Amino acid sequence: MRSIRKHAAITLAATAALTLAACSSSGSSATSSSTGNKHVTLTWWNNATTGYLRTVWTQAAAAYHTAHPNVTIKSEPFQNEAFTTKVPAALAGSNPPDIYQQWGSGQEATQVPSGKLTDLTPYTSSWIGQLGVAANAWQVDGKQYGVPYDLHTVGFWYRKDLFTKAGITSPPTTMTELNADIAKLKTANITPIGVGSKDRWPDAFWWEYFAVRECSTATLKAAIKADNLSAPCFVKAGNDLKAFMATNPFQKGFLGTPAQLGAGSSAGMVANGKAAMELQGDWDPGTMTPLTANKNLNAQLGWFPFPAVAGGAGSPTTALGGGDGFTCTTGAAEPACADFLKYLDTPAVQTKVVAANVGLPANPAAASALTLPAMQSVQQYNQAAPFIQVYFDIAMPTNVGQTLDTAIANFFAGQATPQSIITTVNQAAKTQ
Repeated sequence: MRSIRKHAAITLAATAALTLAACSSSGSSATSSSTGNKHVTLTWWNNATTGYLRTVWTQAAAAYHTAHPNVTIKSEPFQNEAFTTKVPAALAGSNPPDIYQQWGSGQEATQVPSGKLTDLTPYTSSWIGQLGVAANAWQVDGKQYGVPYDLHTVGFWYRKDLFTKAGITSPPTTMTELNADIAKLKTANITPIGVGSKDRWPDAFWWEYFAVRECSTATLKAAIKADNLSAPCFVKAGNDLKAFMATNPFQKGFLGTPAQLGAGSSAGMVANGKAAMELQGDWDPGTMTPLTANKNLNAQLGWFPFPAVAGGAGSPTTALGGGDGFTCTTGAAEPACADFLKYLDTPAVQTKVVAANVGLPANPAAASALTLPAMQSVQQYNQAAPFIQVYFDIAMPTNVGQTLDTAIANFFAGQATPQSIITTVNQAAKTQ
C-alpha cells in the first residue's frame, strides 16, 4: 500500500475552474435524468485527508452536484493505511460505500469474489480507451472493476545542489556508478540516501526494483500470475539488496524514520538537505513541499530511474509503479457512480490533481499540467517504459502482498534472509 500525502495550496482560480468545468459537463454524460426524479447520495471513501487533493476532491464533488442536482457526492476521507482493513470489512458486510479507493491489479481481483464490485465495463467502454493501457490494471478477466485517476512511477528523487557539492556531475545509470556516488557523498559528509523504514512499505521499493532489474519481463509476469517467487532471480534480488545495504547507504537510525511525517522523515531529510536522495514515488515533490521552509526546493530537485544491475535479465527501462483509482459497489446508483468516475478523469479535473506535482495524470491529455522538469522526466520515462511492473504488494493477492512487505521489512531489520523472503511469500500463496 502506498502511503501518499498530497499537500499544497489550491488557488481560487483552480476552484473556479473546477466549478465551471463541472457546470459545463466537461465530458460527463450523466444529467439529472440519469437517476429519474430520484435524488441519490453516493458515499465516497478516499485517502485525501489533508491538503491539496482533499480540496480538489471537495470542489469536484460540489461541482458535479451543481451540474447534476439529483446526485450528491458525500466524501469520507480516511488515512491511506486504514483501507487495508476497512475495505475488506465493508465488502464482507451489507453496507459498503458506494465508491472506494482502489489500487487495482491482484488486490482488486481479491475483492471481486465478494460480489460487491460493479462491473463498470458497460459504462466505461466508450471512453476508457483515452486513458491508454494503464487502465488495464483496473481490470479483472477483461472486465473494468475500477478506474484510475492518477499513475505513479518509482525512482530516485535527489538534490542537485548536494550532488554538485559532492562532485557528482550526472545521475548514475548503473549500480556501480550509484555506489561510487554514494562514496563521494560520504566523503563530502552528506548522508547519501534517506529511507523511511518505520513505515515499512518504502523498504519494499528496494527489493522490488532489484527484482525488476534481475528478472526478465516474462519471468515477472509468470511469477505474478502464479503467485510464486521461486525463480532464481528473486533470490538474486535479495542478495543484491543485502550487498547494497552492507555499504551503509542510509541514514543512521533509518529503522525508526517515518517516510513522510514531519521534517525528520526521509522525505523531510531530502527536502531540508539532510540527505541527498531517496527512492520514492512521483508524489514525493508534493510530499516534501510542506516539510521545509526552502522556497527553492523544486528547482533543486532532480529525478533518475533505478540503475541497471550488471548481469540482470531485466531491462533498465522497465519501471516499477502503480496508481490510484476508484471502484463503484453494486449498491451504488448507476450510471451516476460510473459517470462521476469519468468526470474525475476529464482534463479539467486531472489538471488540478497533478498541478501540485504529486503524480502523473491517468488521462494523458492533462500531461501539460506537469510543469516541474523532474516530473516531466518521470512522465517521459513512464511513457517510454516497455513494461511497468505494478508494486508487488498490489499485483499479488492481498494477503500474499502484505506478507511480502512484512518479509522485506524484516529483512531491513536484519531478521530475514534473501531466501526466507521467498519461502515466506510462497508459503503464504499456498494457504490463501
